[in-house]
Formats: sequence, C-alpha cells, structure tokens
Amino acid sequence: MKTKVAIIGATGYTGVELLRLLLHHPEVEVTALTSQKYAGVQIGQVFPSLAKQLQIKCEELSVEQVSKKTDFVFTALPHKTAMETVPLFYRSGKRVVDLSADFRLKDSSVYERWYQKHTAIDLLGESVYGLPELHRDKIRSAKIVGNPGCYPTGALIGLIPLIKKGLISLEGIVVDSKSGVSGAGRDVVLESLFCEVNEGVKAYKIFAHRHTPEIEQEASLLAQKKIAVAFVPHLIPMDRGILTTLYVQLTKKMKTEELLDAFQESYEGEPFVRIYPKGKLPNTKDVRGSNFCDIGAVVSETDGRAVVVTAIDNLVKGASGEAIQNMNIMLGYPEAMGLDVAPLFP
Repeated sequence: MKTKVAIIGATGYTGVELLRLLLHHPEVEVTALTSQKYAGVQIGQVFPSLAKQLQIKCEELSVEQVSKKTDFVFTALPHKTAMETVPLFYRSGKRVVDLSADFRLKDSSVYERWYQKHTAIDLLGESVYGLPELHRDKIRSAKIVGNPGCYPTGALIGLIPLIKKGLISLEGIVVDSKSGVSGAGRDVVLESLFCEVNEGVKAYKIFAHRHTPEIEQEASLLAQKKIAVAFVPHLIPMDRGILTTLYVQLTKKMKTEELLDAFQESYEGEPFVRIYPKGKLPNTKDVRGSNFCDIGAVVSETDGRAVVVTAIDNLVKGASGEAIQNMNIMLGYPEAMGLDVAPLFP
C-alpha cells in the first residue's frame, strides 16, 4: 500500500516542486493539498503544468481532516505559521518534514534573535536537522525533520569534509553564494519583480541573512568549536540554482588532486553528491531540476589557500528534493526513489 502524503502550503514554489517530484514516486500517493488562497480550486488550474497529472482540489487547512487521509506530512509554510502547525500534526501521530526555518535551529534563543519568539520550544529537541549527508542516522527515526535552507545545503556539503578531516583553518571562512530569484518565494515583492532583477547582480543582507546561524550551527557541531563564517548572498537574474564559492585556508600543504580525493572519500556512496575532476568546476545549469550537489575545488599551492565551488538547484536539493530524500530515509525507502531524474539541460 502506498504512503498517503499531504502537502501543507502546496501552491508556493517548494509546494509545487514537491508535487512535481512526488508524482513520479512509486510508493507515494498525494491525498491532500492545502492552500489558503486557492481552497476549492483544482491544482491543475493553479498550475497548468500539472493539468492531467493530478486530479485533486486544494483545501483549507484542517489538521483533523488532513490527518484522516494521510500518513506523512510536508509543511511548506512560512516560518511562524509552521511552528503553529507542525505540533498539531506531531500530536496526531504524523511524521513531518518541515521546509520552514522553525525546526532547524536547536537553540531557541538563536532562533529568536534571527526570527521571532518560538512557540514550540518543547519540540526543538524532537526535531533533526535534515541534511542527509550529515545526519542520516538520526533522520531515520525522527518524527520531525527541519529541512535545511537552500544556502546552507550548498555551503555545508562543501564544508563537511574540510572540517571533519581537519583540512582547513576554522577562522576566516568565507561563504559566497549566488541564488536564482525563486529563492525569494512566490509572493509579489518589489525586489523580485522582473525589471528590478533582470540584467543585474547584487549582494544583500551581508552578515544579516537568516541562513547564517544554520551554517554556523552545523559547522560548529562538526568542529566541536564555535565557528563564525562570513556569509555573502547574492541575487542573480535566473529562475533557479545556487552557486556557492567557499574560500578557506588549508592546514597543510596539498595539491588540488589531494583535496578532491578527500571529497571523493568523504562522499563515497552518497547518491546525490558528484565530485568534479581537476580542471572542471560546477555550473548551476548542470544540476537544474535535479537533487544533485556538484563539487569542484582548486588549491593555490603557493600559499595554501583553497576555493571550493558547489552547485545545487535551490528548489530541489535546496528544498523539495531534499525533503523527499528525508522522507525516503524516514520511511525506509531507497534514498533516491522518486529523485533519480537527470538534470534539465540546457
């Protein structure tokens, strides 16, 4: 029998991306979609791309009604709204992958410094940070998974082997990321309008972006020492994709090939991490529409600096694809099930 799945907040970018991918998952049936704005409307009318793919209407959120017809829940809601909703499904016995920020940070005081007051602090201990490459074993038994942010996913997958193996100085790490406009969400916002974004690239929220504490939390846990990073996000005029460039200082003399070998060893067997050979660097176009994270690196042998580059699709590996990867782990399905699709190129 297939697992019956609900998507709470189904008409945002991450919601529709969940739908696109779940429609090809052989062990899942989508049985409930909620949308405050489109309640009563067929999903194919909201998104013509889904016409004839799924015959189901959006509905207003009723935890009781949704719980009756589902086994597993994805919450694709804004922060604050998620922390009000997730506990209700948790108490009704449902396992949840939450795509908001509300269950990612383990320290409520850190959350409240970057967001607002947390009203479900008692469940922070129950939640697991949902980066499979780092917390796979904990995800298996989790009741609530806080799906990582898009920027932290690209940054952390590039940093994990470097920190685990003690290959870099923990001081002066620079995380330079460039994201497509879909990362800003589907709401109408002046800064995201075509004329505001097209033919321009800009940095924003330097030292003030809410994904900073996620990167620092997980990097610090790995290092068992507090790490501060200089995170500089940029908005670029494309629909989707994140290119992250990490600037680090090596702790020992290495060649590019040796650094790449360290990545290869760390991610051996990982279904969605691809390591590029020397001389080749990732391009967001090569991961578009897929759950892959591509990694390349270059070492400056004269002074021991290294640059690591990662590329992900912010809506897939950076959100909905990773959420499905987490669901697969939680339910005991093959990790790549429903996600083994080739990137969309060109």
